[in-house]
Amino acid sequence: MDLYLIGYLVCVWLSSSRVLGGYPIWWSLALGQQYSSLGSQPILCGSIPGLVPKQLRFCRNYIEIMPSVAEGVKLGIQECQHQFRGRRWNCTTIKDNLAIFGPVLDKATRESAFVHAIASAGVAFAVTRSCAEGTSTMCGCDSHHKGPPGEGWKWGGCSEDAEFGVLVSREFADARENRPDARSAMNRHNNEAGRTTILDHMHLRCKCHGLSGSCEVKTCWWAQPDFRMLGDYLKDKYDSASEMVVEKHRESRGWVETLRVKYAFFKHPTERDLVYYEGSPNFCEPNPETGSFGTRDRVCNVSSHGIEGCDLLCCGRGHNTRTEKRKEKCHCIFHWCCYVSCQECTRVYDVHTCK
Repeated sequence: MDLYLIGYLVCVWLSSSRVLGGYPIWWSLALGQQYSSLGSQPILCGSIPGLVPKQLRFCRNYIEIMPSVAEGVKLGIQECQHQFRGRRWNCTTIKDNLAIFGPVLDKATRESAFVHAIASAGVAFAVTRSCAEGTSTMCGCDSHHKGPPGEGWKWGGCSEDAEFGVLVSREFADARENRPDARSAMNRHNNEAGRTTILDHMHLRCKCHGLSGSCEVKTCWWAQPDFRMLGDYLKDKYDSASEMVVEKHRESRGWVETLRVKYAFFKHPTERDLVYYEGSPNFCEPNPETGSFGTRDRVCNVSSHGIEGCDLLCCGRGHNTRTEKRKEKCHCIFHWCCYVSCQECTRVYDVHTCK
């Protein structure tokens, strides 16, 4: 590792250490050694960094669903990295750092809005799936079917209890967002927007029963959507997020900050929209204060005019091109019955990286 990168990471660590007070550092449970040992060792609630008292009580009372909470955050991080893989900020996490995204989430930006939404949705999604799979004794399938069966089918299978997963996510993830400031208001809103996405996209999944694949009897149950679809949906909400301004007013408990839409001629955001009130850095150059890693050496798409294209991703600095040999399967033949044999071919690709 070169000295420049070492120095930059040190600066990021120092910057991030100043913002841990309001940072959801319990997200670090989804990375590193604690996450890798979840399946073999019980969780020690007191060892999870950054839990407020309400979260600590929740962890101790419902310890058996905490692995699903961690799995949900992991799921959200992975989806964030997929959705932003071609953008200047690509949802990079910092190894061995409690503030796993560095100072990026210190600002009330669109990026912060998306990360909170996808992480909260991930927790709700993973808890719901775990309950349906029977890995927890305190929850299970949803027995409250939504209406009578339709023509040609009947209720069956295991309907996923998304409302329980949403409740867990709300109780745990929102527990630290009880401050009377604008950032807590923003985080609560975006957390709920992420969770609402799951409830809005619950759908019937059905299976046919009968001889030779006939559909003499069809049973259906409520199922969550694919998490990738939720990520796509929330990414669209990121692109259309509503910019807000902070207002202060006095209540019986003291001064309280609330959010108001910045431009009156825009529609007021709904509970399904993401909100933010601070602008994002351009993420072109490394900046330890903002958490930007820059885009130097990032792979870009030379044929695209979008944000993943070399012109925009490289911020006008230009790009380098190198050739890369890759071994791939080719000339595959299906043999009856039943296997496929392939040859191995070496192909040469052009790889373009930002200067």
